[in-house]
Amino acid sequence: MPPAIQTPPAVPVAESKAGWRHARRANSLSEVYASIKVPAADASFWRKLMAFWGPGLMVAVGYMDPGNWATDIAGGARFGYTLLSVILISNLFAMLLQHLAAKLGIVTGRDLAQACRDHYSKPVAMTLWVLCEVAIAACDLAEVIGSAIALNLLFGLPLTWGVVLTILDVLVVLLFQSKGFRVLESIVAGFIVIIFGCFLYEIIVSHPDYLGIAKGLVPQPAVVTNPGMLYIAIGILGATVMPHNLYLHSSIVQTRAIEQTETGRRMAIKFATIDSTVALFLAFFVNAAILILAAAAFNRNGYHDVADISVAHKLLAPVLGAGAAGAVFAVALLASGQNSTLTGTLAGQIVMEGFLDLKLKPWMRRLITRSIAVIPAFIVTLLYGEKGTGELLVLSQVILSLQLSFAVVPLVVFTGSKAKMGVFANKPVVQVLAWIVSGIIILLNAYLLLKTFTG
Repeated sequence: MPPAIQTPPAVPVAESKAGWRHARRANSLSEVYASIKVPAADASFWRKLMAFWGPGLMVAVGYMDPGNWATDIAGGARFGYTLLSVILISNLFAMLLQHLAAKLGIVTGRDLAQACRDHYSKPVAMTLWVLCEVAIAACDLAEVIGSAIALNLLFGLPLTWGVVLTILDVLVVLLFQSKGFRVLESIVAGFIVIIFGCFLYEIIVSHPDYLGIAKGLVPQPAVVTNPGMLYIAIGILGATVMPHNLYLHSSIVQTRAIEQTETGRRMAIKFATIDSTVALFLAFFVNAAILILAAAAFNRNGYHDVADISVAHKLLAPVLGAGAAGAVFAVALLASGQNSTLTGTLAGQIVMEGFLDLKLKPWMRRLITRSIAVIPAFIVTLLYGEKGTGELLVLSQVILSLQLSFAVVPLVVFTGSKAKMGVFANKPVVQVLAWIVSGIIILLNAYLLLKTFTG
């Protein structure tokens, strides 16, 4: 008889119910849970950092996806460098919230979706799940439109065909997922390098006003007193802080096989926070670069009404006098759309499994989500062309803004609970700061939604 196949032992699921209504029944993303080894506590700082490096980059993808581009372009073209401070503040908010998401996953062994399912009644949990699925579909919609526009700009492919081609992302994502989580992280890192390099080139050829950039990083009263500026500023905030990233981060930090002790968890929180903070600085550069490019190319030359990605692409080369500027811009857009596809797939899986305790085959889960995004995008591009896709892109960001509060509030509640987090519960200063950030996000997004639907 052939020898029996040896399978690795399953990672045990903690049975403690302290602070929770039910014991944890399954690991988040069980196929990759604790699949990446980390060095011992006495290893060097850099060895430990490299072991934990990766999830932050995957989270940063959501902060530079195609949905951010339109608001950044509009802000730079209309108001120059003034709204750079809003991008900076938005990223600081994101750094705090992603730190809390990572801490929740590391300490409790639950992702945010699993924590919500346990903490809230079934009707509330189901409502949160539906809202989150709508937000993920909206994010997927932005990826579909962004990728279709990029394919149109680079190869002249009609938008409707570009939308249909994005269905093939299902096969690409499945291929990457089958190779292991580190491979997926490396693919994401590679796309980020491409995006970063493209915008570094754009900044160099646009010859921006560096003194103006420095001034723009300082908050100005006009951001609040000027209604038009405030509207775009809130749009930037809504497009920057992504709700699905909180679910994603609370799960993928658990891919590291850490010691399940207080010391092991503290080390994991420390390096996960460094990882996400550095990665979000890269995202800040990309978002800031888009606004700086728009300010230098359009605002300085009198093109104040540019707010559409396709229009921006057409104007870049003649305005800047650099023939490659438009093509490089489109390459960055395509890389951004494909990167967001990878992380959006994981977020969708985490949310469905966490809220419903239901596992679907990855191809089926991805096909469902992508179909929800492709069908409206296809209809709009077929009927209204470029103008329609631009408006649909803005609508997707409004939907994300609506969902954001429903992800942020539970996160702050859970990480501030000593019953759930023990010694890792937020310190009073952090908790107050987290509620202030949550309050600002809720108020500004409510204002944005009111203005959007009342014209």
